[in-house]
Formats: sequence, structure tokens, C-alpha cells
Amino acid sequence: MENLVTVIHIIAAAGVIGLVLLQHGKGADMGAAFGSGASGSLFGVSGSSNFMSKATAVCVAVFFATSLTLAYMASHRSGNGSVIKATQTLEVKSDMDKPTETKPAETKPADAIPAGSAAKDIPN
Repeated sequence: MENLVTVIHIIAAAGVIGLVLLQHGKGADMGAAFGSGASGSLFGVSGSSNFMSKATAVCVAVFFATSLTLAYMASHRSGNGSVIKATQTLEVKSDMDKPTETKPAETKPADAIPAGSAAKDIPN
């Protein structure tokens, strides 16, 4: 289910990007530089919307809905709950699986140390 919503989300995002780039700006005429672009503004004369602006609105609504759905699905997913906790448990398990290497202690024979020498004179 989550994969289907993700695919729809990506298609809606690509649709919004494509439709916005294809549309001609309402205030992009030469008269907009001199103040006549106010009729296409938010509070100006609204005019009828064409197919591209309606399709953009639909894609944005689908994108918004899939965003909320994916966020809801991610927050209610069962699992460890945290990526950090999951990686920490993996690290602990991998450390336990490694065999421990024990090095034999280096011992010197008793006759190698001269009698009466101080501990500081003993070579390492």
C-alpha cells in the first residue's frame, strides 16, 4: 500500500512541476512592468481558469493528500521506532559475533632477571 501511495506521490509531484513550467504567467506581459498586471493578481479580476490551471490544482491536491498519507503511514509503522536504535543494536550484535583474540602474556624466565636489580632496570 505504501509503495502505491509513493508512486502516486511522485507522479503528482512531476505533474505539478510540469504544469507549472508549461503555464504562461498572468503578469508576464509587457504591460505588467507598468502596473497593468494587477488584473491577474490575487485580489484583482479573477477571470475564467483554463484546463492547465485546473489540472495544476488537481495535481497539487493529490500531492498534498499523498504527503499527509505517507506521513501518517510512516508514523504508525511497526518496527524499532528509531533508526538510531536499530543501528546501535546492529553494532552490538556485530561486536558479539566477532571472535575474541587472546594473546599469550609474554613471560621471561626467572634466570633472565639478575638478582638484586631494581624494577626500573627491567627491560620491557
